[in-house]
Amino acid sequence: MIIDCDPGHDDAIALVVAGCFADLVGVTTVAGNAPVTHTTRNARIMLDLIGSSAPLHRGAERPLVAPPRHAPEVHGESGLDGAVLPEPSRPEDSRDAVGYIIDTCRTEEGLWLVPIGPLTNIALALRAAPDLAGRIAGISLMGGGTHGNRTPAAEFNVWADPEAAAIVFGYGGRLIMSGLDVTHQLQATPERIARVREVPGQLAAIVADLFDFFLSTYVPRHENLTGGVLHDACAVMALTHPHLFVTRDHHVVVETSGDFTTGMTLIDTRRHRHKSPPNCTVQWEVDSEAAFGAIVGAVGAFSH
Repeated sequence: MIIDCDPGHDDAIALVVAGCFADLVGVTTVAGNAPVTHTTRNARIMLDLIGSSAPLHRGAERPLVAPPRHAPEVHGESGLDGAVLPEPSRPEDSRDAVGYIIDTCRTEEGLWLVPIGPLTNIALALRAAPDLAGRIAGISLMGGGTHGNRTPAAEFNVWADPEAAAIVFGYGGRLIMSGLDVTHQLQATPERIARVREVPGQLAAIVADLFDFFLSTYVPRHENLTGGVLHDACAVMALTHPHLFVTRDHHVVVETSGDFTTGMTLIDTRRHRHKSPPNCTVQWEVDSEAAFGAIVGAVGAFSH
C-alpha cells in the first residue's frame, strides 16, 4: 500500500500498523491536521521510529478550491504535540507526491492507496492519470460518516477538501470508507494507554505520550467519548485485519455546494429497489478490543 497522510496522532499510529502488518511501498503527505511542512516532518519521524526505508514524498500544501484549514486544537501546532520526538534523520525524497503516486501505480499494478487525510493528492493523481483507476487494487480511506465533526454534516478530511473527495468517491474503482460511525468505536482510553506504557522501549513511550495528549484534546470536545479516537488506523486495518469489521455496500456521494452541508458524505441506506448502485464499502462496526490489541502488538514490534 501507499499511505497518503497528514500526521496527526492517529495518522502516526496508522503508519505503525502499516509498517508492521502491510507492505508499505511508500508514503505521501498532504496539508490537513497541520501545514504540509509539519505533516511531512512528522511522517519522517514516524518512519524513522519504525525503521522504515519507504520513500516519502511531500504533496499538496492546500486543497483544490477551499482555503487551507488545519486542526491545532486537536493535534497541537506541530500536528504531533504531546511527546518529545527525535529529530528526523532522513529528508523527503521529493515534493512531487502526485507524480510519485502516478509513476508507482503504473509501475506496480495492484497497489492499494490508503489516504487518511484530505484527499487532495489522490484526486490530483486520478485527474492527471485516469488510467490509475484500472491499475490500483482500490482505495481505503478515512473520512466521512453519517454525522460530522467539523460541522453537523461533515467530517474533517472530507470537509477540508470536498471537491477532491467528490473526485475520489466517483473514481469508479473499489472503495472502502472508514467514517466516524466506525472510527469512534476505536478509542485510546486511559486503560488502553496504560497497556501501551507497559510495553518497553522508545516507541511505546512516545506513543503513550501522544495518546495522553490526544485524549486530553478529544474527550473535552465530545459528550460521548472516553479516549482519543484512532480514526486512521481503521483505514489500514480494513485491509490488514478485515475480519474485525462489519461492512455494507452503499452508494455514497459528497456534497460540495450546500450552505450547511458542504463536505457531507451522503450514504444511501434506503431499502429502495431503484436507488443508485453501490460505489463504496462502508465500515460500520469494529471489534475495538481486538483492533487495539493489534495496535499494541505493532507498537511492541518496533519498540526497543
